[in-house]
Amino acid sequence: MTITSKILLAVFVLAGSATAQESEISFKSTELAPGLYMLEGQGGFAGGNIGLVTGDDGVVVIDAGLEPLTAVTITAIEAITGEPLDFLINTHAHGDHVGGNAALHKKGASIVAHEKLRSRMVADNAARDALPELTYTGEVTFHLNGHTARVFHVANAHTDGDSAIHFPEVNVIHAGDAMFNKLFPFIDLDSGGSVNGFIAAQRKILSMADDQTKIIPGHGVLANKADLQAALDMLIDSQARVKALVDAGKSKEEILVANPLADYHDVWNWGFITTERMTEMLYRSLTSE
Repeated sequence: MTITSKILLAVFVLAGSATAQESEISFKSTELAPGLYMLEGQGGFAGGNIGLVTGDDGVVVIDAGLEPLTAVTITAIEAITGEPLDFLINTHAHGDHVGGNAALHKKGASIVAHEKLRSRMVADNAARDALPELTYTGEVTFHLNGHTARVFHVANAHTDGDSAIHFPEVNVIHAGDAMFNKLFPFIDLDSGGSVNGFIAAQRKILSMADDQTKIIPGHGVLANKADLQAALDMLIDSQARVKALVDAGKSKEEILVANPLADYHDVWNWGFITTERMTEMLYRSLTSE
């Protein structure tokens, strides 16, 4: 089993506890602009944050959450709109974002994603009705419900098939897992992700933001430009700290003992990516380049 497989297994162990407590999990909806919502899990691990666009032109969902919680996800969507779904945009291929694909497809959604996301799902033997039907390479734009939704690729960031979505008229960005708000990020090195690509993705998203921009992170609470800048600064500084120790000839074990990210622990450490695991990921990234 690869390191990534073990890490993702840990995610689904957490998800398993969510399944056991499904009756306690719900989604908090926040309207960020007319007809544009963020759905954030409450009461347990509910997968990634979900975006929702509603109106007379159709319904678009951004990410599908965990498969065991699809009934909860659908209930949250239907509390906002009773209309059939038209499109589902996947930001990347991890199970906490695509687990509900098949169920939302059955509700009418055509699934849209970057072509590398589809390739990964095919390689993982995903069910046919969970696979994207429409793929893109550079970017694709939706025009509906008075919104322009520009879906664009951020290469080799969280994975190799990441998408972010910009709604320029209403100043909202769904960053997918190119942003973890006040949480150490998971950068999936085994699925084409990279620290430098993650940094580049965050810089690209920052270039589209101003002080009034609302940013939906893949995980964590609703964010703004300052939050994204803080996440980027933390990552750049963390990489530099670990690199200095690598360049000094320190082993992974010595670096872990040195605990170079100690002062980030209180804000950024969480159950999935601990301070130690973040340090290990940075070490692995630097020593495998």
